[in-house]
Amino acid sequence: MLDLASHYGEGPIFLKNIAERQGISEKYLWHLVSPLKSAGFINTVRGAKGGFYLSKPPGSINLMEIIKILEGPICFVDCVDDPAFCDRSQGCISRDVWGEASRKVGEIFMGITLENMVERQRGKTQDSALFI
Repeated sequence: MLDLASHYGEGPIFLKNIAERQGISEKYLWHLVSPLKSAGFINTVRGAKGGFYLSKPPGSINLMEIIKILEGPICFVDCVDDPAFCDRSQGCISRDVWGEASRKVGEIFMGITLENMVERQRGKTQDSALFI
């Protein structure tokens, strides 16, 4: 998603190119693309000039949305989302703390968009160029 965001507006991008730039397998990317496409975050174009692209601007997609699609809700322990998971969940202070931690992490991810990530990456790239 970050790669697609950094090339937003440049047209469709082949997964092969993303895989090469990011150093991950194309096969793995296919597993990520399917749920993101189903959720409406990625569109595809078929053909020789086809590929994948973000369906909305990077500034309108936050990390929490992506995480929920690919990983599900942020939950450090099962009883936070499902109190029936543990008989002691209603009176358990640990569950309360884990729930609070899950909410705080979720808030952080909700506050970071793909556009923010692209800007941060560009800043790091410029900073590292100063040391060459």
